[in-house]
Amino acid sequence: MFDAVTSEDPRVIRTRKDVLAAAMNILISDGWGAVTHARVAKQSGYSRATIYAHWPRPLDLISDAFGQFQEIPHYEKSGDPKTDLRGEVMSFSRAMVEHRLDRVLASLVEHAQTTPEVVEIRQSFVVAGEAPMRETLLSLASGSEREAVVLMLCGMVSHSVLMHGKPPSKAAVNSAVDIVLRGLSKG
Repeated sequence: MFDAVTSEDPRVIRTRKDVLAAAMNILISDGWGAVTHARVAKQSGYSRATIYAHWPRPLDLISDAFGQFQEIPHYEKSGDPKTDLRGEVMSFSRAMVEHRLDRVLASLVEHAQTTPEVVEIRQSFVVAGEAPMRETLLSLASGSEREAVVLMLCGMVSHSVLMHGKPPSKAAVNSAVDIVLRGLSKG
């Protein structure tokens, strides 16, 4: 895989960004099997030799491309848990649609069933994606309660996008966060 500790040469940074964007675009548009060195080279404008040199296997390209997805901005915290949870759930909703996270996650889940290396990619992706919400919940819930809240709030977004074809409304997100916070305050 592309060495993350390489020099800060702008050309290296640009190459990495262009190649991984091409890999992710191909993954989103045409699926996992379409992410080949030749296809990524053609779409990114770099030679296959360059791509093979830094990403010997298509899975290396896909793994690093998922790492790029972890850079999608999260909600900037305000310090108010209700506002922060609402903001983070809405941020996740937008990412599902604007960045086609729905297709990316579906592909990731499918391939994690048969490829052990993909399980690690999925785990890293999920940990990074849920981290801001878990951090917001640190002072409000612990253990199984915190886990339940994360699953409920993330699950409402995933279910809405994957099963209904659209993200939950802002009103639904606000209500869900209110219900969760009321439940935590009673505990």
